[in-house]
Amino acid sequence: MRINQQPENQGPKLTTLIVFVVLSVLLMTVWFREGESGPLHKIQSGTHAIAAPFSSVGEFVTRPFRGFFAWAGDLGVSRTELVQLRSQNETLRKRVAQLEEARLENERLKALVDAAASQESSSVVARVIGRPTNPWEDTITIGLGTNGGVKAGMPVVGPRGLLGQTVDVAGNSARVRLLTDQRSGVAAMIQRNRAEGVLRGSIDGQLTLDFVSRETTIKAGDVVITSGMGGIYPKGLIIGEVSRVSRATNALYQDILVKGSARVGSLEEVLVLTGATAQVDQTGGE
Repeated sequence: MRINQQPENQGPKLTTLIVFVVLSVLLMTVWFREGESGPLHKIQSGTHAIAAPFSSVGEFVTRPFRGFFAWAGDLGVSRTELVQLRSQNETLRKRVAQLEEARLENERLKALVDAAASQESSSVVARVIGRPTNPWEDTITIGLGTNGGVKAGMPVVGPRGLLGQTVDVAGNSARVRLLTDQRSGVAAMIQRNRAEGVLRGSIDGQLTLDFVSRETTIKAGDVVITSGMGGIYPKGLIIGEVSRVSRATNALYQDILVKGSARVGSLEEVLVLTGATAQVDQTGGE
């Protein structure tokens, strides 16, 4: 039967440990009791003086490595912050776009409200949902119909003046025949001297003021408004202004070209005069 050997005698190791503990206590006691000029303090100062050059070299050698690791750590943080900043920037850009769109819409609606304030009849705002689709017919489609109180024959105006009238009306939409349509005709007059005529559209989209006597003085820049004759359009709606006048020899009437105030291409909302008498112009003139 094998007997386990006992560990070697631990006496010398324990004695050594006790000696080091006692020595440490003695050194600490001497350290605190001696002054700054004591032998232990002098030994410490000498040791620092000897080790200082080696410490400086170590600092110089390890500085690039410590800088690299610090840069790498900062790089990770920067990338995370960059992703967050990009996300915040995108959110802010969308918000700014929404606010700008709301501002522009408010400006357009304010212009329509101002136009409505100048009319004595009631009116409703409608959005433009369709534009002219062919060169032979100048019409737009609005997103309001009989369900919103719109009927055929009602005048439609924009922020700058008369656009036309509703012709085909459904439950939630209606077609608006523009003044520039070749089938359109409006009883109009020159605001300055009250000279009356008939404003007509054409296949090329130009507006002409017909049946104005050559004896009447008409000049470029004269404002053209509705005369109210015929009952289709209320009196005083702005149509545009005279852009060119010519008088052919032996002609009874002047050739007057009118530039419309309304800009159909940029329209997003219009005003339907629901309080006006609804009467569709079927003759191309009044």
